[in-house]
This record gives sequence, C-alpha cells and structure tokens, in this order.
Amino acid sequence: MTYRQGIASIAQLTEFDDIIDVRSPAEYDDDHLPGALNCPALDNSQRAQVGTIYKQVSAFEARKLGGAMVARNLAQALLDHFQGKPKSWRPLIYCWRGGQRSGSFVTWFRLIGWDACQLEGGYKRFRRLVIDELARIAPQASLRLVCGATGSAKTRLLEALAAQGAQVLDLEALAAHKGSVLGALPGIAQPTQKFFETRLYLQLQRLDLARPVFVEAESRKIGAVQIPDGLLRRMRDAPCLTLEATREARIEFLLHDYAYLGDDIEALKHKIDAMRTLQSNETLAKWKELADAGDLRTLFGEFIDRHYDPLYQRSQNRNYAAFADAPVFAVDDLSPGSLQSLAERILRDVA
Repeated sequence: MTYRQGIASIAQLTEFDDIIDVRSPAEYDDDHLPGALNCPALDNSQRAQVGTIYKQVSAFEARKLGGAMVARNLAQALLDHFQGKPKSWRPLIYCWRGGQRSGSFVTWFRLIGWDACQLEGGYKRFRRLVIDELARIAPQASLRLVCGATGSAKTRLLEALAAQGAQVLDLEALAAHKGSVLGALPGIAQPTQKFFETRLYLQLQRLDLARPVFVEAESRKIGAVQIPDGLLRRMRDAPCLTLEATREARIEFLLHDYAYLGDDIEALKHKIDAMRTLQSNETLAKWKELADAGDLRTLFGEFIDRHYDPLYQRSQNRNYAAFADAPVFAVDDLSPGSLQSLAERILRDVA
C-alpha cells in the first residue's frame, strides 16, 4: 500500500515497525492505539502550562514556550529510546489530531533518515473508527447469552467453551472487573471507558460473524465502565441459556474465586457498606461481623440469599427478552472438569 510522503492512514497501521504516541501520559492512559509506545512531546504539567498561556496570554507565547519544551523532550527521546534503531526503521507517529506535536517528531525523524510518518487525523481519527466499528459489528454478532446467578461460574464456563473451540466475548476480562459489587480485582485498575471500548473493538473485529459468540449476561455497567448501547441492545435480544448451580456449589466456587477478599477485611467491609441503599443497617452490621470473624462461607451464603439472588430474579426477565425460554443446565459441581463437560453439552445442545 502506498502513502503520501510523511502521511499514513489508519488502514496502514500494520505497515510500520513501531507506533509512537507523542501525546501526554494522561492522554495516553485515557486511551491509545494498540501497541503504541508513549513518548510525550509535552508531559502532563507542560501541556497544562502551555494551555494556560494559550488561553490567558496568546497563541504565539504558547507556541514559543511549547516549541522549546517539545524540542528538549524530542532530543531526550532520541537519546533515550531510538539510538539503536537502524536506518530501515519505519515508525508511525501520532498525537491528538495529527498536528504540531506529531509533526515535530516526524520532521526530525525524517531529517535523520528514518521513513517516519504522521498518522492522518491522529488519535481522533482512530477513536472515530472504534466508535463506528462498534456500531457496525455489534448488531451483526450472533450472540448466545450465558445467564446465571452470581457464583454460578459463568466466566469460567466461557473459558471452558473457548477451550472447546467456541467463540467467546469475555466482557469482564476486558473491563478488569467481575461485575458485582464485590467485583473489583485486587491491585488491578479498570480501564477508562475509551480504553475499554478500544479493547472491545479489538475483540469484536476478530470474530467470525457467521458463528455463535457466547457472552455472559451483564448489566449496563461493569464496575465503572459501560457496555456500548449497540452491543447491549444486541445482548438483550439474544437467545439465552441458563446455568443453574446449587447454592452449595456456588458457595464453594465463591470461596475459591473470591478468596482474596479475606486478605483485606477492611476493604471487604467497605464493599459491604456500598450496599447501604439495598440492605438494612442491621444486616450490614451482621455481615461486617462475619467479615471480622473471617467466616466467608456464612458471609457468601448471606450475600447469595439476601443480595445477589433477589437482584438476579428481578433483573433477568426484565432485561433479556429470551430469558423465559432459555434452556436450563443444572449443575451441582463447578469444578474445572465439570465445567468442561458442561461446555461440551452446551455446544452439542445449544450452539
């Protein structure tokens, strides 16, 4: 594929050896092109300083200071990151919309002798692609909703289905959250909404739309991030299957899958307090006593009986049109071997 000298399009991403994001670290953390290296033309504080001068003094004074800062940062980047690159190296460089920050890097890189290119439209063009592709692909996906109350090992079932060769879309993995009020993962921050959507786009564009895709039934929000409307509508209209595990099997699974909650009792009690609008003060106090005693078995049983199951029973028929007609798979064992057998049954009977 050919490109104008120094300019490349989104369609040409795979033609380059490296993708370099020269936006500030804060912009990069919010979202970035897959695999991009952050090499800021202006760091967070410099960008804020230049922006203030632009608004309060003049564009000329802002460019004068910004230019000096970019030149210094560019020189340091050349020394720190790119001295080992051969003459044949071809980087693609982008900023917010293909403007001065990436243009400065491309100019100097090309003067050195590298075939550097600037991404036409910058990150803004990529973001538009993500939004458009999510809207295009989601309505075409042949989804199969895996329903079941909290603790039914739905995510582990998705993994078992994937091991059998099925297509799965694990939204909780993309969101870095298990979806429930206790679902935050220890030491792992959730992606921003934009970064979650980028992750989702990358997964959706790999799907074979002619084949079924298994996905766990979710509420609109998974922790702090939200499922895009087009995909959520498709999920709510999709055929369902229900995993119906016994209470004891669910407690055993939760004791294993949420074992880390016992490592930080104060954090667990903070999560219990988050249910204040749904439970009485008396109930919350009892649950915190169980947490202090380390009695997770009794506590998880209480969560099932008084929190998770009532919410599940109220939400599924309301949110998923095909839930009432879903085939039910009853299990009393949620061990890996049992889930592999269940995945085989599902692929035989449902897909």
